[in-house]
Amino acid sequence: MALTKRKAWRYVEGEAPPLASLFAGGLAGRQARRYWVKDNIVNGIDLAVHFALRLVPMDTCSNAGAWIGRFAIPRFHEVAVRRGKATLSRILPEQPEAERQALLERNWEAQGRLMTEFSALARLDAATDRITVHDLHHLTDAVARGPVILVGMHLGNWEIGSLILKNTGLRPHINYTPPKGRAKAWISRRIRTRAGVAFLPPGAQGTRLAVKTLRAGKVVSMFCDEGVSGQIRGPLFGRAPHQEGNLAVAVRMARITNATICPWYNLRRDGFRFDCFFLPPLMLPAKDRAGDGDLGEDIARLNAVIEPVIRANLEQWYFLDNALPDA
Repeated sequence: MALTKRKAWRYVEGEAPPLASLFAGGLAGRQARRYWVKDNIVNGIDLAVHFALRLVPMDTCSNAGAWIGRFAIPRFHEVAVRRGKATLSRILPEQPEAERQALLERNWEAQGRLMTEFSALARLDAATDRITVHDLHHLTDAVARGPVILVGMHLGNWEIGSLILKNTGLRPHINYTPPKGRAKAWISRRIRTRAGVAFLPPGAQGTRLAVKTLRAGKVVSMFCDEGVSGQIRGPLFGRAPHQEGNLAVAVRMARITNATICPWYNLRRDGFRFDCFFLPPLMLPAKDRAGDGDLGEDIARLNAVIEPVIRANLEQWYFLDNALPDA
């Protein structure tokens, strides 16, 4: 059966409302006051918290996030909590409800740690004992042979991947979609730039540049587990292969450029300490002709690599609080 064609997504950056609209009436005034007043109050708080947490020990910074996550998520993110419970009941139907609830609460802690650890990430460069890397040769050997698509998973704290690659002399190219909030976007870009990341535009614009980058023999980094608008696109979790997600993008780019797919992930071992795993590379088998059937098979191959890892570590998975659509 033919796969539904993927809808091309183009990123459009919002423009700042004119300052002259601050005292206007109607929609224009509301938008200007939200952007220049309300949003900037939030931006100021985000920046103040970020720089304040840079002054405390790394473990304190991470542990503060764990407390915030367990406190704030069930009180202020009720929709996400409901989605997380529903997703767990579908992924782990055989597990008692009390165990699923305990797993969900551990996930809240992991989510909170991610929020505050941006303030401590740079310090990991000088604290190499906090990251244990396993089987990095899978990646470096593949890079020596040709272009590589580095496929990560949103487990542990995936931002450490850029630090590891920088220390090996590799500079990954990523399609970067800024987070909501101007301060959060500034912090995110600043941390990733310092970690040696090269940015590609998000959406369809960036995909073409990613193909060009791969054809030049370089490394493109992407994540194939994803939640978009509150919906899980990958892994498949028993659903049929589809094109609405990075699983399809990754295998298509691999076919076009003859790139090797190198999966990796990290897990939080204890607080602000991690184990990073580079898995054996995935080289798609040769095909006489590329059709929808082949694409579905390729998507299933890549999904078979990442889904078992995520299933085994749901308490650390960033997208657990997204809904799992029907097949």
